[in-house]
Amino acid sequence: MKKMITLMLLAASVYALAGCNTVHGFGQDVEKVGEKMQSSSQK
Repeated sequence: MKKMITLMLLAASVYALAGCNTVHGFGQDVEKVGEKMQSSSQK
């Protein structure tokens, strides 16, 4: 029973970390698009 709980917690941790990295990467992409739009509007 303890092995099953440990395995479930480990899997949840991996998914949480992977999701966090994905959201972080998406935020960087949005930021770059915003910067490109801002620089093109200033020209």
